[in-house]
Amino acid sequence: MPLRLGRSLFGALLAFVVSGAAWWWLPSAALVDTRVVATPAPADAPPALPAPVSAPQPATDEPDFDPEQVMYAQAALLDAELARLAPRTPGKINLYVVAFAGDAGEDVFHNEVEYVRTLFEQRFDAAGHVVVLQNNPRTLERAPLASWTSLHASLQAIAQRADPAQDIVLLYLTSHGSDDHELLVQMDPLPLVQLYPEDVADAFRTQPALRWRVVIVNACYSGGFIEALRDDSTLVMTSARRDRTSFGCGSDADITWFGKALLVDALNRTTSLPEAFALARDWVAQREAADPAADGTVEHSEPQLATSPSIEARLARWSAALPPRPPVEFKPAARR
Repeated sequence: MPLRLGRSLFGALLAFVVSGAAWWWLPSAALVDTRVVATPAPADAPPALPAPVSAPQPATDEPDFDPEQVMYAQAALLDAELARLAPRTPGKINLYVVAFAGDAGEDVFHNEVEYVRTLFEQRFDAAGHVVVLQNNPRTLERAPLASWTSLHASLQAIAQRADPAQDIVLLYLTSHGSDDHELLVQMDPLPLVQLYPEDVADAFRTQPALRWRVVIVNACYSGGFIEALRDDSTLVMTSARRDRTSFGCGSDADITWFGKALLVDALNRTTSLPEAFALARDWVAQREAADPAADGTVEHSEPQLATSPSIEARLARWSAALPPRPPVEFKPAARR
């Protein structure tokens, strides 16, 4: 993993706090464009921990929570979330899900990951197999932060329970994205590490038991994640090309356009992930073309899919065994 230099005092303290937990590898960095790339670690070594760089904040911008309390609570919150993972169900392909909402600034990402939990537990037979990581002021006291550390620990916990030969893990990442393919991870003023495609690939590489994977990245420029993640046993969906933005985030939105098309519409119509992607891609294109603000000049996001016969065969066997379930209504978590 590339190393980000400039470790802050706060990041060092945060690492000290959680150093007593054997599995705890702490992330810390905020969204900046400057970074230093070092030689990647060997494939069989654990991923190197990026160093934090604190984003500048207005001097008068004070958080409405105690950052130190949030920091000290993380080990217990993540332990509790992972302890809720149920044992695998024998005799069938099990699906495990990790939903990751990176940006605390807008409820749209919080709404999406909460719906991912509800949708996959109720319609896709994944009850007890869903982990939700999110940065949102509403959930600081009850849910673990979405961070490089919590993502790595969640995949590790699932790898300890899954059957490597059969089971599938689905990772849903939703946040803002930059044109250099950085996924925004922020809960200001906490210094959290930003996610790059190589970071996600490294997290999976250290868990070889997680052979069968679906990675969905819902962010601007998310097509930049494909090359780092694609292989014969992985399906990668992105909400946009590597050089295009996607639409539907904002403080007045309940769910992104791609999130609604894929999660709320397509996956309530079919249990086939490749088929759901095709439906979502078409619906997004239609919505973008019909947007009054586009004025005929919009650059379509063009959602992307990277797949293989092997992962599609595995997904087909899994979806064929699902019991019939009714559609799951979308209710924005932020409005409950």
